[in-house]
Amino acid sequence: MRSSCRVFPVFFCLSVIFLFTITSAAQELRKVTKLADGVYEIQHSHDGGGNTTVIIGDRQVLVVDTCFLPSAAREDIAQIRQWTNKPVGFVLNTHFHNDHNFGNRIYMDAFPALTIIAHTETKKDMDMFGPGSLMREERDSYGIMQTLRVMQSSGKTKDGRALSEDEKKEVAAMLVSRPKLIEELKGVKFQSATLTFDRDFNIDLGNREVQIKFLGRGNTAGDAVAYLPKEKIVVAGDLVDYPLPNVFDGYPVEWIQTLQNLAQLDAQTIVPGHGPILHDKTYLYLLRDLIKSAVDQMDAKLTQTAPAMFQSLDDVKSSIDLSAFRQRFAGNDKDLGEAFDETSARLIKLVFVEASLR
Repeated sequence: MRSSCRVFPVFFCLSVIFLFTITSAAQELRKVTKLADGVYEIQHSHDGGGNTTVIIGDRQVLVVDTCFLPSAAREDIAQIRQWTNKPVGFVLNTHFHNDHNFGNRIYMDAFPALTIIAHTETKKDMDMFGPGSLMREERDSYGIMQTLRVMQSSGKTKDGRALSEDEKKEVAAMLVSRPKLIEELKGVKFQSATLTFDRDFNIDLGNREVQIKFLGRGNTAGDAVAYLPKEKIVVAGDLVDYPLPNVFDGYPVEWIQTLQNLAQLDAQTIVPGHGPILHDKTYLYLLRDLIKSAVDQMDAKLTQTAPAMFQSLDDVKSSIDLSAFRQRFAGNDKDLGEAFDETSARLIKLVFVEASLR
């Protein structure tokens, strides 16, 4: 199950422009965090793409996710070269969404002996969707720019809500940055994975073990995580995003168990696909419980009525109530609360679509 919205970076989908304005407020600037000796996380500005993790061994370096913008990937490589003279020998792409892997080509050009690793299912999706990324970005850019211009001239969102002053500035900034982004992407050739895996395996970077794991389907069919058992760090990709999950596509029923499997790892530091570093598993369990509630309520409704194939989303969605989670995700933040409501609606739709395929 895939939504075209998630084939390219989610922050460009019209329906979530302001979700990312809200959730990236603390992420306007690139931020580097040292997780352990020789282990660093790079949280990009929201245009740069997903988080990148750099793991340095005595012989070589492994990078988890190469972000989106070529300029951001080049900046990351320059940073790595300040940390070490060891080559980047491996890249792990946690999943196929290209805000996590469009920088692959930049790394391959900088380190020609590089091996790019992905789960078998991830490579299938990368090969299917990656080469057309620029075409889709250019195609959808027209609609995005038109919508932004209407919002700027009217001072309102698509649903008629008045823009705040910060949102007006964000719209103006997007109108400037979007054409520049398209121009930057024109010079990039998509680079897929060069090595695939189905089962877990370990990489010795030189006195540093990295375990590459497939814990089950969730956000995509091939979500991979990188686990450092000694340092008790796990890099989770978009299986975990903060402060709200990305639920544009995926496998909700299996995602619940995959998050449970992730929680079983002895990890004290969790690097999400987007957002700040997490230092315990509280949020991970919250994600699991949210998805499980949606699935359980949907199953109960369908049991009372009829299989999903004989119904429409409109027939059942009012029976699924996730409002009990709103406070736990958004607190008293009005904007984040509205973003949670939108996320909940997408999750309910996703659960229904999955149920209709059973």
